[in-house]
Amino acid sequence: MSQQELLLDSAPSGAKESRGRSRLGLIVTGVMGGSLVALYAVAAPFVAPALRKICLPFVPATTAQVENVLNVLRARSGSLVDIGSGDGRIVTAKHGFKASGFELNPWLVWYSRYKAWREGVHCSTSFHISDLWKVSFGQYSNVVIFGVPQMMDQLELKLARELPRTAKVVACRFPFPTWVPEETAGEGIDTVWVYDAETFKSQLKNKFTFK
Repeated sequence: MSQQELLLDSAPSGAKESRGRSRLGLIVTGVMGGSLVALYAVAAPFVAPALRKICLPFVPATTAQVENVLNVLRARSGSLVDIGSGDGRIVTAKHGFKASGFELNPWLVWYSRYKAWREGVHCSTSFHISDLWKVSFGQYSNVVIFGVPQMMDQLELKLARELPRTAKVVACRFPFPTWVPEETAGEGIDTVWVYDAETFKSQLKNKFTFK
């Protein structure tokens, strides 16, 4: 076979290889693009709260924290609200309360609803996608909050204005800046602080007018 014939035979093969590489490149680009879109869809609800003025990140409560919350509220009854309810482990615990959770992250709210159904407590629990600053908590007699230091002073004033005098507030991880707790339970990161609404309303009555 002459050199010219060899060149002619090799040309179609090279073209095929080029077309094959082009198709492979398109497939890889499509997969990477789809993966990035999926990653954004999953991560966006988690990242968005961090872009707010006050960040309330999701950090799952430990078993000890949940137990401490339930222990300090064991003699209580009525309604319970978990502010920043995360994956719903406080609300779905079988504690006997009519319980609600407020959470900004829709993925966590959907998971919490599924968890409540799986645990058989969906009839006594509810979960809401909502910004805590746009919700009134005046109807609740027991409040649980997993907060961050940057928000506790503002939340202190909000709850003092809205809660009934018979309410109890349980703060986890971080205490309120000016309220004096009537009780604490646990140690280290599992510590919870219990506050009586009658007491903290009285503490602040010289600065604010309450209902």
